[in-house]
This record gives sequence, C-alpha cells and structure tokens, in this order.
Amino acid sequence: MGRVGSLLLCGIVLSGLVAGTGRAADGAVTMNATVDGAPVGADVLVLAPGGSSRISVTVHNGTAATRYVKTIRLSGTALALPFFSYDTTIPFEVPAGRSVTRGFVLDLAQLGGQATGLLPARLQVLDANRDVIAAVSATADVRGSTWSVYGLFGLALAVLAALAWAAALLALARQRLPASRWRRALRFLPAGVGSGLAAVVLLSALRVVTPTPVAEAVLVLGCAAVALVLGALTPPPETVEAPLADPEATQRLRPVAGRGA
Repeated sequence: MGRVGSLLLCGIVLSGLVAGTGRAADGAVTMNATVDGAPVGADVLVLAPGGSSRISVTVHNGTAATRYVKTIRLSGTALALPFFSYDTTIPFEVPAGRSVTRGFVLDLAQLGGQATGLLPARLQVLDANRDVIAAVSATADVRGSTWSVYGLFGLALAVLAALAWAAALLALARQRLPASRWRRALRFLPAGVGSGLAAVVLLSALRVVTPTPVAEAVLVLGCAAVALVLGALTPPPETVEAPLADPEATQRLRPVAGRGA
C-alpha cells in the first residue's frame, strides 16, 4: 500500500505540473496603454475636446497562437449607454509570447458635444470580427460642454423626475391616492427611480461621482427606497360618509306615494 500510495502521489504531482504547464502556455492576451504619456487606469484620464491626444498601446500575447489586431477603440459609458466611442483602424499582429506597441494620434474635436464630466472609459483592441481581444479600464474626465448629449440627457431625466413628483404630490393634495398603503407607495416609485437616474448623470456631469455600476445601483435603489417609504407614510384619502335619511321627510313622502298609487 505504501508503494501504491507513493505512485499515486507522484502521478498527482506530475499531472498537476503538466496541467500547470498547459495553463501557462494557454495564457491570456493583456494590454496597457498611455494617453499623452499618462498610464491608462492609474489616474483619472483627462480628455480635452478640441485637440488631439497621443495614444500608445502595448499588447502582450501570452497565448500559443498569433493574434491579429485590427481596431483600437476608446469609449465611455454610463447607465449601460455609450456616450462616446472612437474607432481607429491599425492592423497589426502579435506573435505568440511577444509584445507589440503601436501609437497613433486621436482627434477629439467632436467630444465636447458628446459628453462632459466623469465617465467610465475603456480602451480596447479588437480583431477583424469586432471581438474584443484585450481591454483596459479607466475613469475619464471629459472636459466637454454642459449642453452636450450627456448633459442634456441628465437635464431631461431631472425634468421627468420633477414631473413625476409633481403628479404624485398633486394626487396627494386632491385626495386621489389609493387607500392601500402599498399602492400609495408604488404611486411614488416612478418619482424615486427618476430621481436616482437623474442624480447619477448630474453628479457625474458635476464631477462628484463616477457612474460605476455600484454607484448607479446605490443611487437608483436608494432614491427608489426613499420614495416608497414616503408614499407608504402618506395619509390615506378621507372617506366621506353619506348623510343619514331624514325620517320626517320619509313619513311625508309615504302618503304622497299612496295617493299616486
């Protein structure tokens, strides 16, 4: 049994070494990049519209096959919506186990009308099929206009949220809210969700909060919860009791009804 155990132990160790070697050979493709000499991902990436930025991308191929890069993309999103995206076609290949660096100048003249404030940004390399080979993420500080698409989107969300609050409060003032506490809470829910979405965009445009998925969830769910609580705490509509019938008037009407019969 001792020899059998030793042989089994050696087999397990050897199989682990072989598997580890296979995993090392089948590594991943990674990348790092700089914009105007600043590393992407280390600090806030400042993107100033009206000029050009020098972008340098280094792709590391840890796989056993040559990878072919066709496009380099710089994009920014918020609330899962893309607000700016720049594709630059630079075909090159990265041999197995090698690293290749490419640089180019990106014109950001149109960025001022697309976004402003803090936005999550990604720099990606894509193959001929538009599949992402590698990517690096950063927080972009876009020095765009308040009247950009992103800024107007935030103002529109704020207006919609204000209208939702006005409708809910007007229904409260006119005693038109449902009698059920749960239904009254749901009546305020759209106003809370709208406030959360508006807060995500406006705080981003004001460079207060970066709209990461975690920050978006906290703001939207937090505002929705506050609206639900406020709706549940509103008083139910007052019920108006029907006036009691006058017994004397009823007695006076009886003989008249008899004569008519």
